Amino acid sequence: MKIFKLLLFIGIIGCFLSCQNTETKLATNPFIHGVASGDPLSNAVIIWTRVTGDSLGVANVKWRIGTDIELKKVIRSGTITTNSSKGHTVKHDVRDLKSNTYYYYQFDFGGFSSPIGRTKTAPKGEIDQVRLAVVSCSNYEAGYFNGYGRLAEKEDIDAVLHLGDYIYEYEPNAYADTTLTRKHEPAAEIITLDDYRTRYAQYRRDADLQRVHQLHPFISIWDDHEIANNAHVEGAQNHNEKGKDEGDYMVRKSAAKQVYYEWMPIREGKHLYRKFEFGDLTTLLMLDERLAGRTPPVSSDNAENYNDKARTMLGEEQANWFINNLESTNAEWKVIGNQVIFANLNIQPITGKERPKNMDAWDGYPAERARLLEAFKEKELTNLVFVSGDTHCSWAIELPSDMNEYDIRTSKGTYGVEFGTPGLTSANLDEYRPKEQVIEVEKAMRRVNPHLKFANLRDQGYFILTMNLFEAKATYYYVDKINEPSKGETKGKTFSTRRGKNQLVMSSN
Repeated sequence: MKIFKLLLFIGIIGCFLSCQNTETKLATNPFIHGVASGDPLSNAVIIWTRVTGDSLGVANVKWRIGTDIELKKVIRSGTITTNSSKGHTVKHDVRDLKSNTYYYYQFDFGGFSSPIGRTKTAPKGEIDQVRLAVVSCSNYEAGYFNGYGRLAEKEDIDAVLHLGDYIYEYEPNAYADTTLTRKHEPAAEIITLDDYRTRYAQYRRDADLQRVHQLHPFISIWDDHEIANNAHVEGAQNHNEKGKDEGDYMVRKSAAKQVYYEWMPIREGKHLYRKFEFGDLTTLLMLDERLAGRTPPVSSDNAENYNDKARTMLGEEQANWFINNLESTNAEWKVIGNQVIFANLNIQPITGKERPKNMDAWDGYPAERARLLEAFKEKELTNLVFVSGDTHCSWAIELPSDMNEYDIRTSKGTYGVEFGTPGLTSANLDEYRPKEQVIEVEKAMRRVNPHLKFANLRDQGYFILTMNLFEAKATYYYVDKINEPSKGETKGKTFSTRRGKNQLVMSSN
């Protein structure tokens, strides 16, 4: 805790310290959006910031990284040029680092120094444990980012996995707790390049979000709200909906993608789906289930083309990449960063009899899921752990290959497990129904889904996935409130699966 408190102190005073040898002197601190790091490899990590100022043109931003919290032992440094074409964001891929090591970094520009950030490279070789925090669905207008604040205080995290809906695209009060003063900027649904930049800039001024980025590396993937609700390759549910003229979806999608790459500390490449290794213990595969290959959804499982094999979530190229990487890894645990629920899930207790399946999740793309299950079986893949976002709820689910062959007592017939993360702030059932009713819905979900071992449809927070050679376990953490700033947090239930078992059991905390 002493190191953590010292880092926060240095981060605060860093905003006000002048640096030498800058080409431009600014009147005010340009680092109002903090610092961030991400995509950690065993020998590299991305560091990020943004500079802000009146009439800012080309900016030459200095960076440095070292092994001590006060940056007296600098091991790398350089200068990065940014301009308006990048929204004045700054990213650098720092290479030739040591594995499983904490590093500290800082930027200088205009006579000011940024806060000092802390990051960590991925481990290599034999390791005892990996700990990944899992978050999603952080709606600015739905509440305060208290969960980010509490997660920032966790000191033993290898990385934070953000599974999407990092921002929301809606206009003010469209999808919000209207009793709060947190209103989206700009004051309209975001469509253009400038719109998306303004929205990210607003989110990244939040103190709790800045702090968690300052202290932990992120591994992120987009879901739909980084673009538009229920986005896919060809369109989105709320683009040009109900007579609105919002222009060409491809232009909007291109703008959303560009700004995501500008503002997130991620390594840019041909695709957003990518692989990370945490020693010989864990391989993490982050999937893109929105813009790489998703075809338009259908309205229900009664649709004529519901089982059409041409309908896809991943697309052929990504699906092949996914299976090939699962087969080739020697890691004990294969973790899949998955935006939407992979499991077969009957949601009638939530939605009513007219909607037994979520067509926006993998239940809406049964043919491709069946092809993946066949590949899992053929290649005898084991220890698959899906971590999923999107629903704003907590889930712990066993994954049967065939529900007709599933044994609820022994978990026979399962190929893996799935943990769903609650929303960071986004609304779940508790915002719309009395708590007693929600608890009854949770019980009903368990009754109609025998493979569902845990459901919390009431609380916001995150979970931490801890893996060692023998087990993988998810421990849930819930904030006490989101309608005002708060430091209150409760440790929820823990569910674990033993190596080779694909069976979930509730553990004592």
